[in-house]
Amino acid sequence: MARFSAIPNPPQSEMSSWQYQMLGAMKENIELLAETRGEKDGASRAVTKASITVVQAPAQTMRQITAQGAAVNLEGAVVPAMEDYIELLKNVQALANDVASLQATLNTLITQLRG
Repeated sequence: MARFSAIPNPPQSEMSSWQYQMLGAMKENIELLAETRGEKDGASRAVTKASITVVQAPAQTMRQITAQGAAVNLEGAVVPAMEDYIELLKNVQALANDVASLQATLNTLITQLRG
């Protein structure tokens, strides 16, 4: 669990009533969010490190493009070489898999943050 420093009470004699009430309410809200106010169920606690259980996204598999842009000239038309075209398809698929994995991780995190 995270640790938070205690917040002293505002000095009532040195400020107007509305300032004292506002600072007192802010102090109470911060204490509730930090779970230092003694709330039994902790329902007001803010998100802390221990409340996120989503695992880290896996390492990205596509680090660089392996397709080289090799091409063949066929009767004046430049077309990609078959081997290079296949490499490009593999690169695009690896990138799509990486994006899907990150999206799943992000969606899980959003669900946990919403509670």
